[in-house]
Amino acid sequence: MPVPTPTPSPPEDRRFLRAALRWTAAVAVFAVAGAGTAYGISSLERTDVPGLATASDGRWAYPELTAPPLPEGSPGPLADTNPAGAHYADLRELVLPAPEGATEDKALRGDDGWLATKDLLAEYVEDDRDELRQKLTDHGLRHIAARGWTTDDGTRTRIYLLQFGTAAVVDELSGDIAQVGRPAHALRGAGESVWDGDFPEKATVSGVTRMMYTEAEPYGAEQVRHGYLTAGDVLALVVQSREGTAPAVPFQQTAALQSRLLA
Repeated sequence: MPVPTPTPSPPEDRRFLRAALRWTAAVAVFAVAGAGTAYGISSLERTDVPGLATASDGRWAYPELTAPPLPEGSPGPLADTNPAGAHYADLRELVLPAPEGATEDKALRGDDGWLATKDLLAEYVEDDRDELRQKLTDHGLRHIAARGWTTDDGTRTRIYLLQFGTAAVVDELSGDIAQVGRPAHALRGAGESVWDGDFPEKATVSGVTRMMYTEAEPYGAEQVRHGYLTAGDVLALVVQSREGTAPAVPFQQTAALQSRLLA
């Protein structure tokens, strides 16, 4: 069943809310059938996860999406037999590909597909970087896979997948940095980011928790949208920005499809 999107609550309730979301998600998840079998996600209803471009609402045309196969005998990250929430598939293969016609930012591919922590931290305001770096170190960040691109309308997208030791570690960290109401750490160029409650329920992915933010008006030269997704031992950061206004639909579409790949 869909995981309900939380509504803003007082600061003292935030950790309780995160725990409740985690247990709700755990009840809803299903085991991935068949070890070593890739599963396609491009056959979903357009109204559930908008995978193809539609002129009427600004959706992008993504390539057919198929999750990489799991090693033989390995459970999916949300399976009941995988209490650690481990992603056994190659994390680099779980990053959403660029849509058709986009220009990829090759710098975000990193070294052999792994991005340095400093490159992730460059997304944040300079005053927050040392604190966030320490948090990532304290929680045992293993590695980062990323991808970025720019579409013809000037929208820039960046996706970062951060893998840790267990789902419990991700829950603890995300409860600290992805708070209800507003994020704990500001993105560079984002101004004031506030809770985005307009994410469509039909795009909810069972077992994946989302915390979405948008830059509040008045913003400067560009608007920034970003959000955090948690699925098992992975914390994902999705960022979109564009000069003027960053449309909501491509951001929602991108976050929904990335969620599908992580579930």
